[in-house]
Amino acid sequence: MDINDLRSITTVLGLLCFLGIVGWAYGKSSKKGFDEAANLPFAEHDDDGAASKASHPR
Repeated sequence: MDINDLRSITTVLGLLCFLGIVGWAYGKSSKKGFDEAANLPFAEHDDDGAASKASHPR
């Protein structure tokens, strides 16, 4: 086994990890969670601890 074999194994493992992440991200079971996370910035919450717009003059 030489360095080129190690490089080939690393490349194949990296490709398999990438395909696994893509499969997880585009899988049907993940859609609900990603849709909820995508709508978080638009959720209306009245937090008392949140900084108001007046406290950051521009």
